[in-house]
Amino acid sequence: MPLQFSHVVPVSCTLLCSTRPSAGRLTEAMLSLLVLTATVLLAAAPQSEAIVIYTGWEKHALVGSDVRLSCSFFSWRWTSEEVTFSWSYRPDGAKDSISIFHYTGGAPYVDNKGPFRDRLEFVGNPARRDGSILIRNLDFNDNGTFTCDVKNPPDIVGRPSSVRLLVFEQVPIQAGVITGAIIGVVLGLLILVVAIYYLMRFLVARRVFSLSMSKHGRKGKGKEGSQQKQASVLVDPSKQKAAASEKKKQESRREKK
Repeated sequence: MPLQFSHVVPVSCTLLCSTRPSAGRLTEAMLSLLVLTATVLLAAAPQSEAIVIYTGWEKHALVGSDVRLSCSFFSWRWTSEEVTFSWSYRPDGAKDSISIFHYTGGAPYVDNKGPFRDRLEFVGNPARRDGSILIRNLDFNDNGTFTCDVKNPPDIVGRPSSVRLLVFEQVPIQAGVITGAIIGVVLGLLILVVAIYYLMRFLVARRVFSLSMSKHGRKGKGKEGSQQKQASVLVDPSKQKAAASEKKKQESRREKK
Protein backbone atom coordinates (compact mmCIF):
# COMPACT_ATOMS: atom_id res chain seq x y z
CA MET A 1 0.00 0.00 0.00
CA PRO A 2 1.57 3.37 -0.95
CA LEU A 3 2.52 5.70 1.84
CA GLN A 4 0.62 9.00 2.00
CA PHE A 5 1.97 12.23 3.49
CA SER A 6 -0.66 14.46 5.05
CA HIS A 7 1.60 17.48 5.05
CA VAL A 8 5.17 18.42 4.32
CA VAL A 9 7.04 20.30 6.99
CA PRO A 10 8.55 23.45 5.43
CA VAL A 11 12.29 23.72 5.71
CA SER A 12 13.46 26.94 7.24
CA CYS A 13 16.09 28.68 5.17
CA THR A 14 17.48 30.41 8.23
CA LEU A 15 18.99 27.13 9.45
CA LEU A 16 20.29 25.79 6.16
CA CYS A 17 21.17 28.78 4.04
CA SER A 18 24.48 30.51 4.25
CA THR A 19 25.03 34.19 4.23
CA ARG A 20 25.14 34.19 0.43
CA PRO A 21 21.72 34.00 -1.29
CA SER A 22 23.00 31.71 -4.11
CA ALA A 23 24.31 29.05 -1.70
CA GLY A 24 21.05 29.13 0.26
CA ARG A 25 18.95 28.59 -2.85
CA LEU A 26 21.20 25.67 -3.91
CA THR A 27 20.90 23.97 -0.52
CA GLU A 28 17.15 24.45 -0.49
CA ALA A 29 16.84 22.93 -3.98
CA MET A 30 18.94 19.90 -2.98
CA LEU A 31 16.81 19.26 0.09
CA SER A 32 13.64 19.52 -1.94
CA LEU A 33 15.03 17.00 -4.43
CA LEU A 34 15.97 14.58 -1.63
CA VAL A 35 12.52 14.84 -0.06
CA LEU A 36 10.87 14.22 -3.42
CA THR A 37 13.10 11.20 -4.16
CA ALA A 38 12.45 9.66 -0.75
CA THR A 39 8.70 10.16 -1.20
CA VAL A 40 8.72 8.41 -4.58
CA LEU A 41 10.80 5.48 -3.30
CA LEU A 42 8.65 4.95 -0.23
CA ALA A 43 5.50 5.13 -2.31
CA ALA A 44 6.85 2.61 -4.83
CA ALA A 45 8.23 0.13 -2.26
CA PRO A 46 6.00 -2.98 -2.11
CA GLN A 47 4.74 -4.21 1.20
CA SER A 48 5.17 -7.84 0.06
CA GLU A 49 7.53 -9.45 -2.41
CA ALA A 50 7.30 -12.62 -4.50
CA ILE A 51 8.34 -15.93 -3.01
CA VAL A 52 10.07 -18.60 -5.14
CA ILE A 53 9.35 -22.28 -4.46
CA TYR A 54 11.60 -25.16 -5.54
CA THR A 55 10.88 -28.88 -5.95
CA GLY A 56 12.33 -31.62 -8.07
CA TRP A 57 11.14 -32.11 -11.64
CA GLU A 58 10.62 -35.88 -11.58
CA LYS A 59 11.17 -38.58 -8.96
CA HIS A 60 11.61 -42.32 -9.56
CA ALA A 61 11.11 -44.94 -6.87
CA LEU A 62 10.51 -48.67 -6.44
CA VAL A 63 7.36 -50.35 -5.24
CA GLY A 64 7.46 -50.82 -1.47
CA SER A 65 10.24 -48.25 -0.93
CA ASP A 66 10.15 -44.82 0.72
CA VAL A 67 10.57 -41.57 -1.17
CA ARG A 68 11.38 -38.06 0.01
CA LEU A 69 9.72 -35.21 -1.84
CA SER A 70 11.74 -32.05 -1.29
CA CYS A 71 10.32 -28.53 -1.15
CA SER A 72 12.23 -25.35 -0.35
CA PHE A 73 11.68 -21.67 -0.97
CA PHE A 74 13.47 -18.35 -1.38
CA SER A 75 12.25 -15.15 0.21
CA TRP A 76 13.88 -11.79 0.79
CA ARG A 77 12.48 -11.74 4.31
CA TRP A 78 13.39 -13.78 7.36
CA THR A 79 11.50 -17.00 7.89
CA SER A 80 8.29 -16.00 9.61
CA GLU A 81 6.79 -17.85 12.56
CA GLU A 82 3.62 -17.94 10.48
CA VAL A 83 5.27 -19.76 7.56
CA THR A 84 3.04 -22.43 6.01
CA PHE A 85 3.70 -25.44 3.76
CA SER A 86 0.92 -27.12 1.81
CA TRP A 87 1.13 -30.30 -0.29
CA SER A 88 -1.52 -31.46 -2.72
CA TYR A 89 -1.72 -34.61 -4.86
CA ARG A 90 -3.22 -35.25 -8.29
CA PRO A 91 -3.25 -38.91 -9.41
CA ASP A 92 -2.34 -39.75 -12.99
CA GLY A 93 -5.41 -39.40 -15.18
CA ALA A 94 -7.29 -37.23 -12.67
CA LYS A 95 -8.25 -33.60 -13.16
CA ASP A 96 -8.59 -32.45 -9.56
CA SER A 97 -6.02 -32.32 -6.77
CA ILE A 98 -6.57 -33.26 -3.15
CA SER A 99 -4.87 -31.73 -0.11
CA ILE A 100 -2.70 -34.27 1.70
CA PHE A 101 -0.57 -32.17 4.07
CA HIS A 102 -0.49 -28.75 5.70
CA TYR A 103 2.01 -27.16 8.07
CA THR A 104 1.03 -24.06 10.02
CA GLY A 105 1.62 -22.54 13.43
CA GLY A 106 4.63 -24.80 13.97
CA ALA A 107 2.59 -28.03 13.69
CA PRO A 108 2.16 -30.49 10.79
CA TYR A 109 -1.27 -31.78 9.78
CA VAL A 110 -1.71 -34.91 7.64
CA ASP A 111 -4.95 -35.80 5.88
CA ASN A 112 -6.38 -38.69 7.91
CA LYS A 113 -8.75 -39.87 5.20
CA GLY A 114 -6.69 -39.67 2.02
CA PRO A 115 -4.48 -42.26 0.30
CA PHE A 116 -1.44 -41.27 2.40
CA ARG A 117 -3.08 -41.04 5.82
CA ASP A 118 -0.80 -43.66 7.43
CA ARG A 119 2.23 -43.29 5.18
CA LEU A 120 3.06 -39.59 5.05
CA GLU A 121 5.53 -37.91 7.41
CA PHE A 122 6.84 -34.36 7.61
CA VAL A 123 10.67 -34.44 7.51
CA GLY A 124 11.35 -30.78 6.73
CA ASN A 125 12.81 -27.98 8.82
CA PRO A 126 10.93 -24.68 8.53
CA ALA A 127 13.83 -22.78 10.12
CA ARG A 128 15.92 -23.84 7.12
CA ARG A 129 13.07 -23.18 4.70
CA ASP A 130 12.57 -26.89 4.11
CA GLY A 131 9.07 -28.30 3.75
CA SER A 132 9.93 -31.84 2.59
CA ILE A 133 7.67 -34.83 3.18
CA LEU A 134 8.34 -38.58 3.23
CA ILE A 135 5.97 -41.17 1.76
CA ARG A 136 6.44 -44.76 2.89
CA ASN A 137 5.62 -48.11 1.27
CA LEU A 138 4.97 -46.83 -2.23
CA ASP A 139 2.43 -48.46 -4.50
CA PHE A 140 1.65 -48.16 -8.22
CA ASN A 141 -1.42 -46.14 -7.29
CA ASP A 142 0.85 -43.42 -5.89
CA ASN A 143 1.90 -42.33 -9.38
CA GLY A 144 0.94 -38.72 -9.87
CA THR A 145 1.87 -35.08 -9.42
CA PHE A 146 2.66 -33.59 -6.00
CA THR A 147 2.47 -29.81 -5.63
CA CYS A 148 4.07 -27.74 -2.86
CA ASP A 149 2.92 -24.24 -1.93
CA VAL A 150 4.60 -21.98 0.64
CA LYS A 151 3.57 -18.74 2.34
CA ASN A 152 6.05 -16.68 4.36
CA PRO A 153 4.07 -13.63 5.54
CA PRO A 154 4.18 -10.95 4.41
CA ASP A 155 5.55 -12.75 1.29
CA ILE A 156 2.50 -14.67 0.14
CA VAL A 157 2.69 -14.20 -3.63
CA GLY A 158 4.36 -17.08 -5.44
CA ARG A 159 3.76 -19.89 -7.89
CA PRO A 160 3.51 -23.41 -6.43
CA SER A 161 6.04 -25.96 -7.65
CA SER A 162 5.24 -29.54 -8.71
CA VAL A 163 7.13 -32.83 -8.88
CA ARG A 164 5.95 -35.96 -10.65
CA LEU A 165 6.34 -39.30 -8.90
CA LEU A 166 6.85 -42.45 -11.00
CA VAL A 167 6.72 -45.78 -9.18
CA PHE A 168 8.36 -48.77 -10.91
CA GLU A 169 8.88 -52.40 -10.14
CA GLN A 170 12.46 -51.86 -11.35
CA VAL A 171 13.90 -48.40 -11.73
CA PRO A 172 14.65 -47.92 -15.46
CA ILE A 173 17.98 -46.67 -16.69
CA GLN A 174 17.68 -42.96 -17.17
CA ALA A 175 18.46 -41.37 -20.51
CA GLY A 176 21.19 -39.30 -18.89
CA VAL A 177 23.01 -42.44 -17.78
CA ILE A 178 22.87 -43.90 -21.30
CA THR A 179 24.05 -40.64 -22.82
CA GLY A 180 26.90 -40.42 -20.33
CA ALA A 181 27.95 -44.00 -21.09
CA ILE A 182 27.96 -43.32 -24.84
CA ILE A 183 29.98 -40.15 -24.38
CA GLY A 184 32.45 -42.02 -22.15
CA VAL A 185 32.92 -44.79 -24.74
CA VAL A 186 33.45 -42.28 -27.55
CA LEU A 187 35.98 -40.32 -25.50
CA GLY A 188 37.78 -43.55 -24.59
CA LEU A 189 38.02 -44.56 -28.25
CA LEU A 190 39.32 -41.11 -29.20
CA ILE A 191 41.97 -41.28 -26.49
CA LEU A 192 42.98 -44.77 -27.66
CA VAL A 193 43.27 -43.63 -31.30
CA VAL A 194 45.37 -40.62 -30.31
CA ALA A 195 47.62 -42.81 -28.15
CA ILE A 196 48.13 -45.30 -31.02
CA TYR A 197 48.87 -42.44 -33.42
CA TYR A 198 51.57 -40.94 -31.22
CA LEU A 199 53.02 -44.40 -30.50
CA MET A 200 53.32 -45.11 -34.23
CA ARG A 201 54.96 -41.74 -34.78
CA PHE A 202 57.45 -42.50 -32.04
CA LEU A 203 58.29 -45.93 -33.47
CA VAL A 204 58.67 -44.57 -37.01
CA ALA A 205 60.87 -41.72 -35.81
CA ARG A 206 62.99 -44.17 -33.85
CA ARG A 207 63.36 -46.44 -36.90
CA VAL A 208 64.32 -43.53 -39.14
CA PHE A 209 66.88 -42.36 -36.60
CA SER A 210 68.49 -45.81 -36.37
CA LEU A 211 68.64 -46.11 -40.16
CA SER A 212 70.22 -42.68 -40.51
CA MET A 213 72.80 -43.56 -37.87
CA SER A 214 73.71 -46.82 -39.67
CA LYS A 215 74.05 -44.98 -42.98
CA HIS A 216 76.34 -42.40 -41.41
CA GLY A 217 78.44 -45.22 -39.96
CA ARG A 218 78.84 -46.88 -43.34
CA LYS A 219 79.77 -43.61 -44.98
CA GLY A 220 82.44 -43.03 -42.33
CA LYS A 221 83.95 -46.46 -42.89
CA GLY A 222 83.95 -45.91 -46.68
CA LYS A 223 85.72 -42.60 -46.27
CA GLU A 224 88.41 -44.17 -44.08
CA GLY A 225 89.03 -46.96 -46.66
CA SER A 226 89.32 -44.50 -49.51
CA GLN A 227 91.69 -42.36 -47.49
CA GLN A 228 93.88 -45.40 -46.80
CA LYS A 229 93.88 -46.30 -50.50
CA GLN A 230 94.79 -42.75 -51.44
CA ALA A 231 97.59 -42.79 -48.87
CA SER A 232 98.91 -46.05 -50.27
CA VAL A 233 98.79 -44.63 -53.79
CA LEU A 234 100.68 -41.57 -52.64
CA VAL A 235 103.31 -43.67 -50.88
CA ASP A 236 103.91 -46.14 -53.73
CA PRO A 237 105.88 -43.76 -56.08
CA SER A 238 108.48 -43.02 -53.43
CA LYS A 239 108.86 -46.68 -52.73
CA GLN A 240 109.28 -47.31 -56.42
CA LYS A 241 111.97 -44.61 -56.67
CA ALA A 242 113.82 -46.02 -53.68
CA ALA A 243 113.70 -49.48 -55.17
CA ALA A 244 114.95 -48.16 -58.52
CA SER A 245 117.84 -46.29 -56.91
CA GLU A 246 118.74 -49.37 -54.88
CA LYS A 247 118.75 -51.44 -58.05
CA LYS A 248 121.00 -48.97 -59.82
CA LYS A 249 123.46 -49.06 -56.92
CA GLN A 250 123.61 -52.81 -57.06
CA GLU A 251 124.26 -52.76 -60.83
CA SER A 252 127.04 -50.18 -60.45
CA ARG A 253 128.72 -52.33 -57.79
CA ARG A 254 128.66 -55.33 -60.10
CA GLU A 255 130.27 -53.35 -62.92
CA LYS A 256 133.09 -52.17 -60.64
CA LYS A 257 133.85 -55.71 -59.71
